[in-house]
Amino acid sequence: MDINAMMGSQVLELQQTLQMSVMQNALNLNTSVAVELLKDMPQPQVAAHPYKGAVIDVSI
Repeated sequence: MDINAMMGSQVLELQQTLQMSVMQNALNLNTSVAVELLKDMPQPQVAAHPYKGAVIDVSI
């Protein structure tokens, strides 16, 4: 096998590995940012029901 072909093949493999590493790092960063955004979201305040538990409506 020609040395140029071997080197070309190795360069392609290295580029592919580097692209996968960059993509993995980007995904990890986006995931951590999304988790932080979710943590920082204000929690909804639950309003008390005006008569829940105090009034019974019975129909026969």
